[in-house]
Amino acid sequence: MQTNTRGAGDLFQLLRDGRARTRGELMEETGLARTTVVGRIAALIELGLVSPAGIGASSGGRPPATLAFNPACRLVIGVDLGATHGGVGITDLNGAVLARRQEPLDISDGPQPVLDWALDTAEQLLADIGRDPEDLLGIGVGVPGPVEHSSGRPIRPPIMPGWDGFDIPEYVRRRFSVSVLVDNDVNILALGERATTWPNVDDLLFIKVSTGIGAGIISGGVLQRGAQGAAGDIGHVQVPHGRDEDDLEATASAPALAAQLSRAIGDRIAPRDVVDRIRVGDPAAISAAREAGRAIGEVTAICVSMLNPSTVVIGGRLGVLVQEIIAGIREVVYRRAIPLATQHLNIVPAQGGVDAGIRGAALMVIEDRLAPDTIDAMLDGASTRGAR
Repeated sequence: MQTNTRGAGDLFQLLRDGRARTRGELMEETGLARTTVVGRIAALIELGLVSPAGIGASSGGRPPATLAFNPACRLVIGVDLGATHGGVGITDLNGAVLARRQEPLDISDGPQPVLDWALDTAEQLLADIGRDPEDLLGIGVGVPGPVEHSSGRPIRPPIMPGWDGFDIPEYVRRRFSVSVLVDNDVNILALGERATTWPNVDDLLFIKVSTGIGAGIISGGVLQRGAQGAAGDIGHVQVPHGRDEDDLEATASAPALAAQLSRAIGDRIAPRDVVDRIRVGDPAAISAAREAGRAIGEVTAICVSMLNPSTVVIGGRLGVLVQEIIAGIREVVYRRAIPLATQHLNIVPAQGGVDAGIRGAALMVIEDRLAPDTIDAMLDGASTRGAR
């Protein structure tokens, strides 16, 4: 490529909506000269990001060719790691999941065995769909703890022994030489849930209630990580009007409910069994779930008044499967948050299913790697290599 392709990344953003356009339509939408549009489109076609999409309507003379985003040209690996489960998937550049695998795991086994499982699984999935590692655009990883997003290192994660400061991107790149981004699992769930169920919602709060409790904040259509990546860490907020000084996670998470039930019946209940106890109608379990929902609602009400989301999504195993949790949250939020913030507020269970975390991890990479400046840098690199 000898032509100056700077600005092709901006032109590419128009095509990411999936609608095929002619070069003439792109000229009309951008105000760019024909030679500029032709040069930038040629560069995007050479990268594989844009491809011919048929013939447009004729206005007299030969019908013009149309062009469209080609999401199948590259792949992304999405890794969703929870405290007791792991999911790995392969997506196209629209975030559509092409292949996936979910398995139980223990995050406390440490970074090397857990990441080795994820990478082995990714290699097998690529082989299953007949694609090569060379087709990868990048890898996104979600983990159940605080992450310094700029470095991809977990920072003192309370339920991830052995992971503190571990360089996840460097370890992953030993196997796959591509861009690797890491975030906490609630953030990637927020991204996946929004893309799957609420694509037109720009202000969304996702709350995960499971082994831990955390929130993902999307404001103005953008995921908010905060100055150090700690935005949404509501699990360690003290519950207003609580009976003691325990934080939200120590009050309303699955391990907290299991401990309450164990004390109530004089026998050990495992966190994984809490949902079953509630669903079979155990009065003590139902009462504990309602109180947990109200405790989460106390903290959520503050978040709603501060952030004014239009939708609050409750996810995680407890959040999705236990109606008493979401009922308690609704009860307190609608009573305590300011009326203007709750006037049109939806509080709903997550609907993204098992793919939400995988898709969110992939979308994190896609938005980064397909940004205008990144596309221009790719083209500059290709032009430099071609000139040698």
